[in-house]
Amino acid sequence: MKESTKPIYNKLVISGIILIIILLMQPLEVYIFLKDIVILFPKGFIGLEQRNLLILIQALMLLFIVPIYILTFVFSWWYRADNDKSEYDPHLVDHKIAEFVWWGLPFVMTVLVCIITYFKTHELDPYKPIVSDKKTMEIEAVALQWRWLFIYPEEQIATINYIQFPKDTPIRFKITADAPMNAFWIPRLGGMIYAMPGMTTQLNLIADETGEFRGSSANISGTGFADMTFVAKASTQEEYDEWVASVKQSDQSLDIPVYREIAKPSEDTSVQLYQLKEDDLFHEIVMKFMKPESKI
Repeated sequence: MKESTKPIYNKLVISGIILIIILLMQPLEVYIFLKDIVILFPKGFIGLEQRNLLILIQALMLLFIVPIYILTFVFSWWYRADNDKSEYDPHLVDHKIAEFVWWGLPFVMTVLVCIITYFKTHELDPYKPIVSDKKTMEIEAVALQWRWLFIYPEEQIATINYIQFPKDTPIRFKITADAPMNAFWIPRLGGMIYAMPGMTTQLNLIADETGEFRGSSANISGTGFADMTFVAKASTQEEYDEWVASVKQSDQSLDIPVYREIAKPSEDTSVQLYQLKEDDLFHEIVMKFMKPESKI
């Protein structure tokens, strides 16, 4: 081996060893660094399907990325300056089989990824009701500045920065905002969706396990954004019924005058529970900027 090529060869060998070590350490890295990433360990059917789609697409992409890294090292080693066995062919660029491989296979894989993403995206449409033998529960969510108001129209109760629901029960969230545009997100249960003034969006979720999950704002909206979080608790049906009964005994009532106060910008992150005294409160919030005679 020529002295001039030894440093290059040594660097290639070292790079190859490092690459092999990194690949072998992947399972350990996943456990150490990803165990606290909640979207990878969901607690609901929707979140699980979204996680599986994410992993599937990443795995398909790695079918190209990993060979590229390996071939980069192989080609660099084989076509090194001191390898007399390697032969450079300037006409390889016109080789039909080679052209088919490096253009045809990526095209096929891209089409496959597009097809999978298309069908799974429609299957996981946030507006699509979740099929279940249990009745779908409705919760109306309002993004304020900087806290969350939740209205239970059937139970005639409302909460701030806290929601509770039975596990294995489909939940349809109707979402709006009475503040700058925001985004509603419970990472353990599924993806986020925007909350916008004068508009409503929907998100259907379900919890497969009991527990408390962190809910958050996912759109920067000012100084109180970082603390604009809430607790989403999945419980048994019995615990949920007891909780609803206790909230109905609350000494706080939510009507239009009270709403005007809680809608003011506030960094108060405390949980508050109300008896709901205004049946069409959510509708009035949505129509606030559209009706001259709006109550709010």
